[in-house]
Amino acid sequence: MTLRFDINLSILFTELPLLDRPAAARAAGFTAAEFWWPFGTEAVPSDKDVDAFTGALDDAGVRLVGLNFLDDLSVGARGLVSVPEHAKRFRDSIDVAVGIAERTGCRNLNALYGNRIEGGSDLQQQEAALENLAAATAAASRIGATVLLEALNAIESPAYPITSSAAALAEIDRVSAATGATNLAFLCDLYHLARMDEDLFATIAAHADRFGHVQIADTPARGEPDSGALDFSALFKALTEAGYTAESGRGWIGLEYKPSTGITTDSFEWMESLS
Repeated sequence: MTLRFDINLSILFTELPLLDRPAAARAAGFTAAEFWWPFGTEAVPSDKDVDAFTGALDDAGVRLVGLNFLDDLSVGARGLVSVPEHAKRFRDSIDVAVGIAERTGCRNLNALYGNRIEGGSDLQQQEAALENLAAATAAASRIGATVLLEALNAIESPAYPITSSAAALAEIDRVSAATGATNLAFLCDLYHLARMDEDLFATIAAHADRFGHVQIADTPARGEPDSGALDFSALFKALTEAGYTAESGRGWIGLEYKPSTGITTDSFEWMESLS
């Protein structure tokens, strides 16, 4: 059984302009990539910008396997799903993301939940999340895509309310029960869970069947594997034994780390032991 590695080009090869990164990834041996929302804070980018983005992937021969809906990460936010005042912007981005996914064959669309609003109502945010995720899953279902919900760590994202696999899965269950959506899954970012001292092996053993995607970085500095404390050989073995593999139709592991030297091409030595 095999795992497949893709490269997150919103955090790697940042020494290059965004549209040059797919070619750099291909030159480094990668055939698949993922991105955060690639259009800044624009919910509806121009057709020219969308064409340039998908064209850069096509020209490089790199497959898109993961894409965020509008996330406002570029201005310090953590997604918009639960933020009532940005509901229209999030909804406007849905058709753009689904359209890109349809053009590229991407089938994983990540919906970052959003930060708590200071002085706001948790109930209102939960209602906004329900409505926005219902719209996202309905649109994604038209092309056979899955909407992902991710847990972040509270150290770096103290206002983000979903900081464990249990919290993410509970929200997925809540939305699925209310909407009937069957295409909502957990984005298991091992780095974020490790920063929260979650037992990664127990999470994998118990919930790998609910993983829509996996992302990795080492702890505590979010560097490449073997730059920190995690045993990735053991984690990869646990994932394959739990059935998270290419043969299952999943098995993508996104490299979402910050190179410890600051230079992307210096950060791939750990992969040599996998060949």
